Amino acid sequence: MGGTAMTSFQDTIAAIATARGRAALAIVRLSGPDAVRIADAVVRGPDLQAAASHTAHFGYAVAADGTDIDQVVATIFRSPRSSTGEDVVEITCHGGDFASHLVLQSLVANGARFAGPGEFTQRAFLNGKMDLAQAEAVADLIHASSSLAHRVSLSQLKGRYSDLLKALREELVELTALIELELDFSEEDVEFANRERLEELLDRSGRTLHELLNSYQIGAVIRDGVRVIIGGRPNAGKSTMLNALLGRDRAIVSDIPGTTRDEIEAETEIGGLLFRFIDTAGLRDTEDVIEAEGVRRAQESIRTGDVLLYLFDLSTGLDENECTFVRDIRQSQPDLPIILVGNKRDLAPSGEYSAPLDLPFFAVSAELGRANPDELQPLVDALVETVARGLSEASASPVVVNQRHREHLGRALEAVRNARRALGANTSGDALVLDLRLALHELGAITGEITNEDVLDQIFSRFCIGK
Repeated sequence: MGGTAMTSFQDTIAAIATARGRAALAIVRLSGPDAVRIADAVVRGPDLQAAASHTAHFGYAVAADGTDIDQVVATIFRSPRSSTGEDVVEITCHGGDFASHLVLQSLVANGARFAGPGEFTQRAFLNGKMDLAQAEAVADLIHASSSLAHRVSLSQLKGRYSDLLKALREELVELTALIELELDFSEEDVEFANRERLEELLDRSGRTLHELLNSYQIGAVIRDGVRVIIGGRPNAGKSTMLNALLGRDRAIVSDIPGTTRDEIEAETEIGGLLFRFIDTAGLRDTEDVIEAEGVRRAQESIRTGDVLLYLFDLSTGLDENECTFVRDIRQSQPDLPIILVGNKRDLAPSGEYSAPLDLPFFAVSAELGRANPDELQPLVDALVETVARGLSEASASPVVVNQRHREHLGRALEAVRNARRALGANTSGDALVLDLRLALHELGAITGEITNEDVLDQIFSRFCIGK
């Protein structure tokens, strides 16, 4: 936006708020001091300037030359009882690109200007209708790719996360004020702050910040999805497994080893969470340059994955080289969950199956699973359980999903811990106050109580136009 919204706050902005393409209806939004006047000039029939707030009026939108554009309904929201805190008019016309664009052009011809990305939400923030964390939750809600991500974003939009930060900040403000008061009366040797209470407040603040920081790992999974790497030797049935897990054909399946030479990624929602399955090239030594590159990429994917499904052919078993390979992964990536999958159960001798490694193990047939989802259900349940540990916290307490917030929370936690150490060491109140003020600054930067125009422009540039 280049700071447009900040420097021309008195402009009236307009944008199409609905997606492009054929639809029953489209909405064109106006916000600003002249929103009602401009809408009244475009919508013929009702007297919009005399209309009360929160009322809808039928009329005809007209172009700058007076020709009719479409039948419309104009809904009036007067300041401050609107989404942006300004006068807002929403003009609903018939769907499709043509009519809505003509209405938008007529609004601009009558004095509005085109809105920048996220400018409506930015004005809502600047007018105190929401804080910055809630405004960012709007963008997260728009980009939510699973029901759990949607639920977390909606919770933050409602202010649950902001309320926690506000309560934490208020405690630190009180703490800082008491210490500064003591500094003002240092010559009288007056103590306004009980040291045990100060220690308790700092300890509680530190725990809260630490829990929020730890929740980011969960938040990243909720936001980006779980990267599940399907690995194994050539012809272990990895591509068939991918297709079975997705419930559709995504990868080419062939009996020829080495068919998959590059990563194939596809996503689906399971248990409210987005899973990104990555079918990789078969892991083996090869002189084929292209296949060798695929093997290298497969090994790199394992290093960056969240879960590894290691497939092997149940009819031939897991040989010692594969066992060594899996053990090496466990040693180099101890936090990577690994699930062993003995595939092609339908082709293997009947009986009890076991794996020579102490890992979760499932004997399945991906081929049968393509037609019968029950075949893979125990494996899917285990996969969800593997990544779901801790995800229940997403509905029980606020979860940090934003990298910017994570950085501010990290610096706030460091400042609070420094203050706690200073208090325990009877360091001067001046040094203690500096740490506390730094913590307050970092928390204020999350909610927007302390910010600058460059930060706002960066944040709201993520939004679509019209939001």
